[in-house]
Amino acid sequence: MTRIPERIDDIADRYEAVFCDLWGVVHNGRAPYAAAVAALQRLRASGKSVILLTNVPKPRWSIPPQLERMGVPGNAWDAIVTSGDAIRAALAARAPGPMFKIGRGDYDKPLWEGLGLNEAPLDGARFLAVAGLERDDETPADYIETLRAARSRDLEMLCANPDIVVQFGDRLIWCAGALARDYEAMGGRVVMAGKPHAPIYELAYKELAALAGRDIDKRRILAIGDGLPTDIAGANAQGLDSVFIASGMHGEALWTDGQMDPDKVALALDGAGVRATYAMQALS
Repeated sequence: MTRIPERIDDIADRYEAVFCDLWGVVHNGRAPYAAAVAALQRLRASGKSVILLTNVPKPRWSIPPQLERMGVPGNAWDAIVTSGDAIRAALAARAPGPMFKIGRGDYDKPLWEGLGLNEAPLDGARFLAVAGLERDDETPADYIETLRAARSRDLEMLCANPDIVVQFGDRLIWCAGALARDYEAMGGRVVMAGKPHAPIYELAYKELAALAGRDIDKRRILAIGDGLPTDIAGANAQGLDSVFIASGMHGEALWTDGQMDPDKVALALDGAGVRATYAMQALS
């Protein structure tokens, strides 16, 4: 049965480390959630290691400046592990390509740097690499013909962000995972390394061991996130306890009269085929 703590402090003593999602939990893409930032700061002050585990399709080194500009201070986390970090090995193994790339060049440029990958039109590419949709006002339907053409050539897709949607301010925007979902539905081959897949967790365990100077028992690691098919499913697959954040990408859909509704949360968990150790309306 999913338990409902009032604050993260109520359960913190059971854990040595936290894997915390970013988008929808710590910030909304534009501004931080002050209570969430304060919660992470308290965890660190009490001796817990905090790793920000995010499906952002960029390498980790590009994230701290963005967090600082947004107002998320460096004392709220110890390390960052991204889906971009996790997929780069698979991308590098396919160099020099060429690849047909889908994504916003200004946003995901760091993902491709130093990999030695060449680009080509779809009809000359050896694989499809997707970091995201090219514009925020696009939908997965805008890419159906491209995906069909790639499928007709049996191209493998490497998806740098398994998220379907992500919260950005007061709206949701589509992510690369939506294209991966549609390509798989066509019978296409897809490689992903971010949550809920194992590679990003393997990187996180290594970061955590480096911080602690030893391996940490998985029973002492708590995963926090708002993504049922990513954060919570990934925690389940890894045998980690989890906190489901019933806001973020869900808005107020799982609330009643301004408060998290445990019955709605239970239905959402059941519908996604996942289980959460705890649920909170927001991280605090």
